[in-house]
Amino acid sequence: MGNEQSIAQLKSLGPKSQKMLVQAGVTSVDQLRALGSIEVYVRAKRSNKGVSLNLLWALESALTGQPWQEVARVHRTSLLLALEEREKNI
Repeated sequence: MGNEQSIAQLKSLGPKSQKMLVQAGVTSVDQLRALGSIEVYVRAKRSNKGVSLNLLWALESALTGQPWQEVARVHRTSLLLALEEREKNI
């Protein structure tokens, strides 16, 4: 799989977010898709200081193609519930 899309190509993730993902071990879009926004957010939060929910909105935006502002408004509750459920299982 030499043609994996780099996370650097995702317009919803800026340089700071990309660096956080690399520190969390996520370097490709395929990894992001396979793990999902919740898992990647949890891993980024574990390995970086200062991770906010804005990263979760940006990750979901990168996966769905929706603007992060729309993700934060429309999918906030479902994402926060999924995050809460995931954090119970850490």
